Amino acid sequence: MGHGHWDDNAYAAAKTFRAAKGEDDFGYTADLRAKPAREWKVAPALDPLNAVRECRDSADHADSTPIAVLFDVTGSMRRVPRIMQGKLGKLHGLLKRRGYLADPQVLFGAIGDADSDRVPLQIGQFESDNRMDEQLRTIFLEGGGGGQKSESYELAAYFMARHVVTDAWQNRGRKGYLFIIGDELNKPVLEARHLRHVIGDDVREDIDPASVYRELARKWHVYFVLPNQSSYYHDPEIGEHWSGLLGQNFLKLDDPGAVCELIAATIGLEERVVDVDRALADLADVGSVAESAAVGKALAKLGTKSVVTSAVPDAGGPSDVVLR
Repeated sequence: MGHGHWDDNAYAAAKTFRAAKGEDDFGYTADLRAKPAREWKVAPALDPLNAVRECRDSADHADSTPIAVLFDVTGSMRRVPRIMQGKLGKLHGLLKRRGYLADPQVLFGAIGDADSDRVPLQIGQFESDNRMDEQLRTIFLEGGGGGQKSESYELAAYFMARHVVTDAWQNRGRKGYLFIIGDELNKPVLEARHLRHVIGDDVREDIDPASVYRELARKWHVYFVLPNQSSYYHDPEIGEHWSGLLGQNFLKLDDPGAVCELIAATIGLEERVVDVDRALADLADVGSVAESAAVGKALAKLGTKSVVTSAVPDAGGPSDVVLR
């Protein structure tokens, strides 16, 4: 995984071919929805059970940087991956051709509700070429959720903290980028039974989600993006919850169609390749003029870099999660 190079022409040709054949871009979802719900299951390539994901350097990519984008696919949120799939070429163009990152490797995944969904967690592979498009289109857009104003984000955070290995961290001490796109709260506790059933770890006690995010922040720049037109965009409890975990890395996005542009611009800022004004100019150059206003508003506080992320642990702090 992680070899090869992105090809805009191949991406466009494949999309045109699917449209001409009347095929859904998210064919795996279409296939499952034609079956009874009892037969729904995660695609093998995205199954987190007993899995480890790796982002490794290679002859093609000697300075790999991991980027993970995990979508809440419950309820109205399931349309966001389709927006992202339609702009993958633009994401790659911004990161590579604008010099934000030399060798980005992108992983896509999906988050549901472990209490009620048949497919509560999907985690793909890190890819550098058009397989990232295939991986994204293989996500099952279940559209479930339990209606408790919480989804299993903490389960995904645990996987990223404990089941991902990157050369960026191991060889260079460099963090990756994790974007969680959602609109609800974490569960009050990360239940041990879900860790055993979904991920395969033999954990016997429930875990405090806040401790998972503290561990995660050692190796990842973690962002939670709350897009408009989702269920709780105007609910202050959502902002308080995520700001308490991630500090300034809780981002509200007025235009859900600007998710791709927000991710690219955020990385450019974090890498200190651009400031907010330059990032917005880059968006205009690639044709994302309409999206730039929402991105600029979302990134206003990041541009100042004046607030310390609360999830970042002390240098000598504990490495283990807190059991409950």
